[in-house]
Amino acid sequence: MSKHQIRRKSPSEHWVRLDSKILNEPPWQGLSPAAKIFYVHLKNEYYGYNNGEIKLPYCQLKKVKGCSGKHTISKAIKELSSKGWISIKQIGGLRRHYKLYKITWKYDVYIPKN
Repeated sequence: MSKHQIRRKSPSEHWVRLDSKILNEPPWQGLSPAAKIFYVHLKNEYYGYNNGEIKLPYCQLKKVKGCSGKHTISKAIKELSSKGWISIKQIGGLRRHYKLYKITWKYDVYIPKN
């Protein structure tokens, strides 16, 4: 492995940051429960360097109460995308690439430096 190819490992334990200010704001309150759950799980897959390449397959949410059905997840993604919370960088699906997401940080108080 050369000097330029640094293998980054995702930490076994990390924090999902949701500022307390945002929880009481109208943009967050206007989201459906499924969209909130999906957003938290999406932020859990963000490691500080992979924004725009975040993968969150539907099968990973199978056991999550309130956001486990394919139709529910699809509606949550459309809602978050239309309201500007996330953007879809690559369309994926059956026997193709994973769908890749990007967090827009539009409503977050804390914006990471990329």
